[in-house]
Amino acid sequence: MDELIYNLKKEIISRLNLEGMTPEEFDENTPLFGPDFGLDSIDSLELIVMLEKNYGIKIEDPKVGRQAFQTVTTMAEFIREQQASKTA
Repeated sequence: MDELIYNLKKEIISRLNLEGMTPEEFDENTPLFGPDFGLDSIDSLELIVMLEKNYGIKIEDPKVGRQAFQTVTTMAEFIREQQASKTA
């Protein structure tokens, strides 16, 4: 499993108190804001804080956040894109 995706899963489980879930059980392609996880706007703020604190990425446009937070996979892609643009 990709290290970034695995770490994101661990961070999301911990930060959002998804008790009883392990990173291995967490499908990285499941929509975070769909019926499976049922995350809400407060949870999205937690994810924004997590990205800023852990990866130095600020999200100021809600449309960007909505797109980045679709799944764990889209979050990982967003982080990689942001990190690549900082080093370019």
